[in-house]
Amino acid sequence: MKTTKKSHRVLQYNAIFQQEPDGGFSVWVPALPGCCSQGDTFEETVKNIQEAIGLYLEDAPEVLSFGDEAAEKQFLIPVKISYA
Repeated sequence: MKTTKKSHRVLQYNAIFQQEPDGGFSVWVPALPGCCSQGDTFEETVKNIQEAIGLYLEDAPEVLSFGDEAAEKQFLIPVKISYA
């Protein structure tokens, strides 16, 4: 009997984390509209958004054909300005 090996792609998405005033973190993925999560700790929040992304991609497989953000060479940096 011949077995086939399932190939996996590694996708990369930018996630925006926000520390909440009441504790914990919120997180969302701009490239995946509606894909968001939260957690009590940063580590829990990372785990939760990884799971949310996986579930999002299962429900919206057309996103996989669009590509991932790693191919775009995107990155995020905070920018502060003084505004009157």
